[in-house]
Amino acid sequence: MKIKIIEREVIDPLGETSADKIELADMPDTIEKIALIDNTKPNADVILNTVSENLEKLDILNVKKPAGAAATTREIKEASKADISILAVGDCGSCTTWLILDAIKLEKEGVPTISIYSHKFSQFARSIAKAHGAENLRIVKIEHPISGQEKEDIKSKTQIIIPKIKKMLKIN
Repeated sequence: MKIKIIEREVIDPLGETSADKIELADMPDTIEKIALIDNTKPNADVILNTVSENLEKLDILNVKKPAGAAATTREIKEASKADISILAVGDCGSCTTWLILDAIKLEKEGVPTISIYSHKFSQFARSIAKAHGAENLRIVKIEHPISGQEKEDIKSKTQIIIPKIKKMLKIN
């Protein structure tokens, strides 16, 4: 059997940009309400429910948005009622892109965000954020894959990232 291997140079479609830098909203000292933004990808709800269960004593505002599209003005306005927003889950190219853009919209509204991406797409998420002027967007990596996994496996993967989320939130 013959195998022909051809090496090709691949150009990053994001390239270098000159986007204006976006100042991220400061994490508040006191958090009373958190918006959990579910992009309706398989197991995004499991991740966000597990996060919610570990953030006792906080008021939770659940917001759903479509996976393959930007959050609507209404969804951004609803999430903006909270002190911070946590978005999930980026585990493919298009949903990663839309979550970054939604997080940037919220940051521009003064709402600090934490976005959860599978580790396979977290570098892509960082590249998109940087291309849009939000290089330091708060991104948390969860072990890939997410879609097609058992609920208990997703809960276990989420438990691993809970301490990092709490640290970002400045809570125990």
